[in-house]
Amino acid sequence: MDFILTPDPGLVFWTTLSFVFLVFILKKYAWGPILHALNVRNETIEQSLQAAEKAKAEIDNLVKVRQEMMDAAKDERDELLKETRELKDKIIAEARLGASQEADKIIDSARKQIVAEKVAAMKELKKQVAELSVDIAGLIIQSELKDDNKQRAIIDSYLENVKFN
Repeated sequence: MDFILTPDPGLVFWTTLSFVFLVFILKKYAWGPILHALNVRNETIEQSLQAAEKAKAEIDNLVKVRQEMMDAAKDERDELLKETRELKDKIIAEARLGASQEADKIIDSARKQIVAEKVAAMKELKKQVAELSVDIAGLIIQSELKDDNKQRAIIDSYLENVKFN
């Protein structure tokens, strides 16, 4: 274990020389492309971050615009609903008024028709009563006038009641 703690000067020399040679070769051939790749990667990451920030800002703007459009559409929808309700109420009121007026016209027409039919029925009834009365009177007179003496008595009584001008 003692040999690990006390290094041999030749080993130290060759190790140092190998390290310096390796660093020189890495610097000459590998260090430039590695640094270039790291710089390119760093620039790509920065560009991606900037693009992401732009996209986020654009998305925020689009969300804001969409919200404004939704608010405007909601306001327009509410206004349309209000106008529709008002129009519906107006149409219903007009329909009720029209129906009421039409019902009044129909009722008035029915009343007039009932009165006209009543008058016609009364005329017809009077006509039938008059015809029936004439028929009955005719039958009564016919039955009473079978006798010639009765006929002369009735004619005389009518002539006495009639006043001549």
